Amino acid sequence: MSAWHQETQNALDNAWTTYVQNLESSLVQLEKDIGAAVKAREGCTDEWCQATEHVLDELGNALFSIHEPSFSKEIDSKKIKELKRRLHDAYATFNTAR
Repeated sequence: MSAWHQETQNALDNAWTTYVQNLESSLVQLEKDIGAAVKAREGCTDEWCQATEHVLDELGNALFSIHEPSFSKEIDSKKIKELKRRLHDAYATFNTAR
């Protein structure tokens, strides 16, 4: 494998890993916000519910329409499966806050 090819492969791999990490960071923040809304006595406002549902949908689109590249590491593949499950759980929790 040429140096150029290896360098390009490493750059792509790093970008993919960063993308998966950022999806997870977004989901962590969303889980915190939903958890806080569930604990609040008044639930969520219409504006907050609409905004949160939009974020859930966008994150779901990103996770469920993702095409994993052939060079994806096994740990990233497992992370995506975990994030899909967590997103499903977050949506269920969100529905209790409505």
